[in-house]
Amino acid sequence: MLSEFKNHLSQNLPFLKESKLLLAVSGGIDSMVLLHLFQQLNFNISIVHCNFNLREKESDDDEDFIRYYAAKNRIKIFITGFDTKAFATDNKLSVQVAARELRYAWFNQLLEENDLEYLLTAHHLDDTVETFLINFIRGTGLEGLTGIPEQNDKIIRPLLPYTRSEIESYAKEHSIEWREDSSNVSDKYFRNKLRHHIVPELKNLNPSFTTSFKQTLKNINQTASLAHDAAILMYQQVVSEKEGQKHIDIQQLKRLPNYKAYLYQWLSPFGFTAWDDIYLLPEAQAGKQVFSHGYRLLKDRQVLILEPLKFSDKNIYEIKEGVEEITQPLIMTLKLNDSISEDSTKNTIFVNNNLIKFPLFVRKWQEGDYFCPIGMNGQKKKVAKFFKDEKMSLSEKENTWLLCSDNEIIWIIGRRADDRFKIRNSTDTILKIEVL
Repeated sequence: MLSEFKNHLSQNLPFLKESKLLLAVSGGIDSMVLLHLFQQLNFNISIVHCNFNLREKESDDDEDFIRYYAAKNRIKIFITGFDTKAFATDNKLSVQVAARELRYAWFNQLLEENDLEYLLTAHHLDDTVETFLINFIRGTGLEGLTGIPEQNDKIIRPLLPYTRSEIESYAKEHSIEWREDSSNVSDKYFRNKLRHHIVPELKNLNPSFTTSFKQTLKNINQTASLAHDAAILMYQQVVSEKEGQKHIDIQQLKRLPNYKAYLYQWLSPFGFTAWDDIYLLPEAQAGKQVFSHGYRLLKDRQVLILEPLKFSDKNIYEIKEGVEEITQPLIMTLKLNDSISEDSTKNTIFVNNNLIKFPLFVRKWQEGDYFCPIGMNGQKKKVAKFFKDEKMSLSEKENTWLLCSDNEIIWIIGRRADDRFKIRNSTDTILKIEVL
């Protein structure tokens, strides 16, 4: 593997040879093999290790192991510790996301302060397979099936062509010591379930699965490249930019074969997810809007206008998954419940959590908005018509907020919930949402 790895670097990553490199080393088999390979090739390397303090003594033992290895081999090392759980709680993040944000912020700081040029991680082919399957199962566009990129700015992943079994063989052949992470054994995490159960079965079904997957990934990347080039070419013909806005000419757009695919290519980088609503916009009435977390897409006569939300005076607020309380634009709590309480009021709703798509949004109503009022057996009703029937004043309308999942209304807050998200006999996860 060493000679093959050397050839791989010289052919695909030749600039690393003369660069000052920072290797992210956890102590696991993947990162220890990565470290050993670069030692054997005499590259200019330093080590970085993060202690996330998530596994008590085991985390400290990992740190001691890396510290001893670096001293024994006279390699410069950077080590830091994080109170990851506290950071996750304070920022309302999952522990995994919190750990990622902490480590990459520190990695970037080290690169800048120590004149280091690239960060190397030990992601390999099996990681790409798992990422592909995760995106495929959860739903994605073409870009979600292209795998983990070998280079993302200053982050390099030299082991991507190699499988976990190849890495394990190299480690045993060279008597490399490593630390086992006990969390990798648990099926608590979705990725581990794929790793332990789905991927082995795929390999049983097709003994050449790894080879065929690499070829499939290559084909997908070539197709993605073609789609990207076509999207750029059509963008230049259909989209104009004016004062921070992007104007999509609807008439020219509709002349394109399969124009929805172009809309997806152009708009997905801006965080949109409500694609069914976006694809209907060219035929919608003027004034119809679709929101992402930072942008809105507006139908205005013969153009679709993409523009950033003005957060200094914004009328849309994001609620990320795991957040239990917001204070803007109103005080609202979101908590999982075992059952529906008897003391429900107009300021409290109970919804089927399995039907919710995060992030949620709290926003003002727009012309064309509709929902399915609870108690009307799934019939649609325009929000404007609901306001009229409720005999709401202009001031009441302007001060009414909507709670939305994607572009679907969950609740006209304090007024009426949507039937599509209500609790049914089959509901197993209940979310209580309350305005205080």
